Amino acid sequence: MATSRCAVALDWTPNSNHAGFYVARAKGWYTEPVEIVSPHGDDYKTTPAQRVCAAPEGHLCFGITPSESVISYHTHPDPTKPKLVAVAACLQDSTSAIVTLKSSGIDRPSALDGAKYASYGARYEGRIVQQLIKNDGGRGEFVETTPPMLGIWETLLKGQADATWVFLGWEGVEAELKGVELNVFKLEDYKVPYGYSPLVVANADVIKSQPERVRAFLDATARGYAFAAQHPQETASIMYKAVLEDTAQNPLPTPLDLNMLTKAQEYTASHYLTPEGKWGLQLESVWDKFIDFLHTNGLLTSKIQSREQTSESTATLDGLRQGDVGAALERSAVQSTHLFTNDFLPA
Repeated sequence: MATSRCAVALDWTPNSNHAGFYVARAKGWYTEPVEIVSPHGDDYKTTPAQRVCAAPEGHLCFGITPSESVISYHTHPDPTKPKLVAVAACLQDSTSAIVTLKSSGIDRPSALDGAKYASYGARYEGRIVQQLIKNDGGRGEFVETTPPMLGIWETLLKGQADATWVFLGWEGVEAELKGVELNVFKLEDYKVPYGYSPLVVANADVIKSQPERVRAFLDATARGYAFAAQHPQETASIMYKAVLEDTAQNPLPTPLDLNMLTKAQEYTASHYLTPEGKWGLQLESVWDKFIDFLHTNGLLTSKIQSREQTSESTATLDGLRQGDVGAALERSAVQSTHLFTNDFLPA
């Protein structure tokens, strides 16, 4: 990609959480070319955070990640690892949940004991699910499997897994359209104050060196999300056309369905903006509640996940859930003001 080009690395194949980027680009509101990168291009071998950190000098790359990715990069055992900073929240409130099939009979988190959970393999994920189960009176003992990333939802639908974590504005909408009934466990209903997800994140050094480009990108993106909030059906049409063009040479694993995208936009539209109509805003209190939860429940620890051979600084997903977590980190070591900023959002 050209040095002057800007990229957005998505956290999933294009969906309603990403609408503002497509609208802003289609409307010509970006001041420079913007490439929107879907993870299906390399079968999700590269995460959005990794793409952000690997961007060459002079290249502006944003990633779409959950709050945990930002926290993980700030607490990585390798001190030379780049730090990520959240520069905007795509959504203002939580639309994600742990779900099971209604037909499974697993009708509350405590019933997940002994069940099979299809995991994205993230550092805190399994332990958050474990704490969710414990908060509902269970033991927090389950099997954590790691199917191919983009096939995780299908493992639930096919009965190959009992539960997984989804966005209700995407997989939840798909389930409804297919007539698949779900049990939905919202984390907040079980004393898990889950943070912002998804976020727009950037390399901390890059936003210092290229503040005007960051500001211009977020200004246009905010306009895109404001439009999406007001015009969900038109947004779906814009995004559908753009995704077809973007993926003509490398089609999505599952073709985008305009009807589903429209329903998803109608669901997600009310979650983009604050009551005052602002996009991207993050509150320190939301970050602090989530970090406090991680710290209080012993999840804020030094070891990171590894699917390879473990070392002094890594553990398997099973190991993390079973207590092989390394040293407990001081709460003071993770300051929310180092993890996010609203400084680049439009006034």
